[in-house]
Amino acid sequence: MASSAAALTNMSVVVPVLSLAAAASAAYAGHTVLARHNGDVQAYLYRFLTGPGRNSRLLLLLFMALNFKSLPFVWTARIFGAMIRHTLWPRKPLPQRSLFHYSITRSRTSLMETDYNFHKSNSTYFADLDASRTHLVMYLLGPGVAALGQNQKNKIVLSPETGKPMPGSLGVGLGAVFCSFRKEIAPYQPYEMWSRVLSWDRKWLYVMTHFVVKGKVKPASWDGSGKTHREWTAADEANLQKHVIATAISKYVFKLGRFTTHPTYLMGSSGLLPERPGEGWRGGGPEAVGDMADLQDDEPVVDGESDEWTWKNVERERRRGMALASQFAALDDAGELFNGGKNGALGIFGPG
Repeated sequence: MASSAAALTNMSVVVPVLSLAAAASAAYAGHTVLARHNGDVQAYLYRFLTGPGRNSRLLLLLFMALNFKSLPFVWTARIFGAMIRHTLWPRKPLPQRSLFHYSITRSRTSLMETDYNFHKSNSTYFADLDASRTHLVMYLLGPGVAALGQNQKNKIVLSPETGKPMPGSLGVGLGAVFCSFRKEIAPYQPYEMWSRVLSWDRKWLYVMTHFVVKGKVKPASWDGSGKTHREWTAADEANLQKHVIATAISKYVFKLGRFTTHPTYLMGSSGLLPERPGEGWRGGGPEAVGDMADLQDDEPVVDGESDEWTWKNVERERRRGMALASQFAALDDAGELFNGGKNGALGIFGPG
């Protein structure tokens, strides 16, 4: 889900296989340890905690506990753990207005993530973004991911040439990430990542993520929780920006085999798109984002938690997000500025 590769293997196959392999590996490891100590767990733990070299072992365990997030393969466990969680325990149906709501992921900075100023290193934000985006996409669009993962059976995405279901496994590719930093994060400081759908076009799904001081911002309600909505006050609005640590925008592409799949297939299959009249969500000519003339900027749109959520609400929000996302997308042309050093270069340096 977080890879920059063009496509990932079908998650409907990967998740069950990975879960079974992990369980088998853990069982085998436990059996091996117990076999070496005649099955006496208590005696093994006693020797581990009191035997020769115990101080080194305990210090190593302490170091690993304090820096668990930075250990080898933990990033992989975080990403696949999110996939497995939302695949094995899929969400209940959400209201359609949830399409632009936030998914909140909590974390904290380990010492090994800090730079020479003892602040969270800028490079480590991107690993956290991988986890936050994975939770968002697998939870929000999980039903669509499952449905398109069996496209041959469900016949959702059809070939424009043959009219038959597109073959191949569903894959997700990360196209680009932009991150703007406002404040530093200290070692072991907890924080939250608030991710939501920003917008989409015929190829890309744009995701916006805010790094926020933990516990300082509370949503007015939780989708599907049945809890009473609290009143959103002027103080809530006024204090939002001072708690934002950083903001990132990412873009995902979805593929069936080598065929690029319109993001609205996943949204529609997840029950999050109201029906749109005319040519629908993929009409409107080459841009394939719907007829741009069917919604005027000054046209009133129904809003409010108690009112109906219509296609006009969705399209208004998509266009509002696209005003920002289009500027981010324009940076794709920056590669055209590379000239291969035709006017010279400074040198080759290392280590890198």
